[in-house]
Amino acid sequence: MPLLKVNGVEVFYELSGPTGAPVVVFSNSLGTTLAMWDWVVLALRGRYRVLSYDTRGHGRSQVVDAPITIDDLAADLVGLLDGLEITKAHVVGLSLGGMTGQALASRHPDRVASLTLMATAAYMPSQQSWDERASLVRSQGTAAIVEATMGRWFTPDYPAQAPERVSPVREAFISIEPAGYAVCCNAIGRMDLRSVIGQISAPTLVIAGADDPATPVPMAEEIRSMIPGAEMIVLSRAAHLLAVEQAEKVGAYLVSFLDQYRGWEGDGALGAVPFDVGLLNRKSVLGEEHVDRSLAKAGTFAQPWQDFITRTAWGEVWGDPRLPWKTRSLVTLAMMVALHREEEFKLHVRPALKNGVTAGELQSLLLQSAIYAGVPAANAAFRWVRDVLGEELA
Repeated sequence: MPLLKVNGVEVFYELSGPTGAPVVVFSNSLGTTLAMWDWVVLALRGRYRVLSYDTRGHGRSQVVDAPITIDDLAADLVGLLDGLEITKAHVVGLSLGGMTGQALASRHPDRVASLTLMATAAYMPSQQSWDERASLVRSQGTAAIVEATMGRWFTPDYPAQAPERVSPVREAFISIEPAGYAVCCNAIGRMDLRSVIGQISAPTLVIAGADDPATPVPMAEEIRSMIPGAEMIVLSRAAHLLAVEQAEKVGAYLVSFLDQYRGWEGDGALGAVPFDVGLLNRKSVLGEEHVDRSLAKAGTFAQPWQDFITRTAWGEVWGDPRLPWKTRSLVTLAMMVALHREEEFKLHVRPALKNGVTAGELQSLLLQSAIYAGVPAANAAFRWVRDVLGEELA
């Protein structure tokens, strides 16, 4: 399990994406885990190297029941970057994560390539109200405030429209350790970043939800006005947890913003890549269980082959960020249809969906394959998709 001891705290993290791409780090909001970013990072997969982590006291990171400040959370993130030998990253944070990002960019400008602040604030009155919320959660758990919280996080009709997105968020919120949540509440109550964010020099994008009652648009506007050159976007039909409710729009805006600062375009292939680096890409695309099973079954005779494909296919080729993983998935599937490679096609269907390919795009790909690879090939591919996805296609 990827845990790293930083700043005296064990932090759970996930790191995936092409080895040669810039790193984008995602910092979660109060009461969530790194899973809150799942729908946003689809837009970045294979184009950027994605680092997400659970803020201390949340998810699988350590709970330390001791007073902290937002600066401590920023120090956690610096420690995580140091531990992973990441010199500089694009920093994305929502709510508490955005506060962490502001503190980091203010105090460690050399570590931040760009800053994206979502549904957040530089100051959140009042300390008394935050301390009262912390006390309530300590005594009754997060379940005591879950209804009120979901009401702030999503617009009224959204939970019924997208239960598959809201239910996991709700469950994660209820499972947050009371002490971990309370400590972060106290930190927010004592926070005032207004005197330091004017020092932020990183290109900054502020994203606000038009229907956000927790950090309303004027709070976002205050941040925008204080950070030199900051841009701002207001999303309609979005409350506080806009990275879930409007994930596709957020992902599109984020990629458009990040691509302005991607100086790596045209750097070319990576050359020789260590086995462990290729292995990260391979597991990220195909899944850890499949890859571990393949390596275990290889034996001594096939081990050089496993080494070759891991370093070359997954290290050098899939690690080259000039083609996003979504594009690579589509190209791979099309070639497997044309060559009638059933086993390899089936292996790549689910990873393609994970890389952002939609069912409609997959259908369109197979129809085009019928034109250029032949009707029998496409007919077989439609059957293979049905074999893999079954009822999910209904």
